Amino acid sequence: MAGSIAYRFWTGLFLIIAWMPRSVPARETPAAALDYADYAVVLRNHVNEEGLVHYKNLKANRQPLDKFVQSLADLESARYEAWKPADQLAFWINAYNALTLKALIDHYPIQASLFRSLRFPQNSIRQIPGVWNQLKFKVMGRLMTLDQIEHHVIRQQFDDPRIHMALVCAAKGCPALRNEPYRGDRLDSQLEDQVTKFVRSPSQFRVDREKKIIDLSKILDWYGRDFEPKYADPARFPGRSRTESAVLNFLSRYVEGGIRNLLQDETCRIRYLDYDWSLNEQDEQGQDGF
Repeated sequence: MAGSIAYRFWTGLFLIIAWMPRSVPARETPAAALDYADYAVVLRNHVNEEGLVHYKNLKANRQPLDKFVQSLADLESARYEAWKPADQLAFWINAYNALTLKALIDHYPIQASLFRSLRFPQNSIRQIPGVWNQLKFKVMGRLMTLDQIEHHVIRQQFDDPRIHMALVCAAKGCPALRNEPYRGDRLDSQLEDQVTKFVRSPSQFRVDREKKIIDLSKILDWYGRDFEPKYADPARFPGRSRTESAVLNFLSRYVEGGIRNLLQDETCRIRYLDYDWSLNEQDEQGQDGF
């Protein structure tokens, strides 16, 4: 009898324990993306709809930019590694553009040299010695140049040639500087919008139907090979090199049918436009000066 009671006791206890709700491990919370609030203030207050920057005002009110630049330096690499690829790419595009702004206001107004003025405008980023390969900025605790960010990180680690319509080197020949930060959850639509604006700008892309001339931004000459993995299609663009076919195929996605047909016409001549190295600066009234 005692044994039977003990048996029923332990059996019941076992069933109670077996049916008790088990705690479910909490899902890992995705690492929060970087706070772009300070950078958003910079872009909203000092960049107009044409992508031109009021550098004088930015230099006089640089605290939000300096705070954002400090956040780039303080970011922990483990937090960055936990992000989705879109958040990572948005981070690097924002970092490149923000650090370019910092380089400008650190040297603003630009002091032109006689030697550099023989080749470039006096109000040009090209007047700043070593701006891309010598000036160093701290990102995630590591000193980096703008060239390292662009060529060794963004171009090597992210297979998306649309970045060439988003990275802005403070020249009028560049794509327009977007007046909002890039964000991972909106990155695709933001990049698509950048490409659309780029293609619609006569200073970046135009077609002379009568003369059968296709004028392209020098950017598409310098970085044309970046378009090859996704867009090279020599069969569709006869008479073109692999790089030219990739660039034309990419552009054809953003133009209407008549121009698309011209891009496929092998008798059309391609020319690359001279790059405008003058500063992408607003005048005192917020309009395009110079």
